[in-house]
Amino acid sequence: MNLRQDEAADDIACRPAQSHELAAVAELRWRWVQELYGTPDTTLDEFVPRFVAWARETESSHRCMVMVRDEVVIGIAWLAITQRVPHPRALKRMSGDVQCTYVVPDERDRGLGGELIEAVLAWARDLGLERVTVHSSDRAVSAYCRHGFEASPRLLQTEVGQGRAG
Repeated sequence: MNLRQDEAADDIACRPAQSHELAAVAELRWRWVQELYGTPDTTLDEFVPRFVAWARETESSHRCMVMVRDEVVIGIAWLAITQRVPHPRALKRMSGDVQCTYVVPDERDRGLGGELIEAVLAWARDLGLERVTVHSSDRAVSAYCRHGFEASPRLLQTEVGQGRAG
């Protein structure tokens, strides 16, 4: 890890989230939205149980990686897994999308986001995914590029929803 020399690398762990950590993950997601867009319409107390229920319901398709220091969750990254249409040469195909990568403000600019990205990519390789995409914030584009992501002229998108939730 790219930590300051006065910090021990072994006091930070990056691993799949455990069920009891989902409330902390929900709180970080809420804080992230608050940081970017102002106070959310849903209170933290309303959001946490709904988020935890969602995370449990979707655990087969959405997996969370956490970064913890002394058992405190300081960063998160999600890997959304999608089955792809079978191909005559590959009947079982899957791809992934990195979502909601977040490191608490006090821990930023030390390479921890890059550690989360690497952990998610290792997870994707272990799962046999064909490719992994990400829709990044402007601030994080360079971090993703440092870890092998590059722009693709064939990956296009259009917004079809009524509003942008962030």
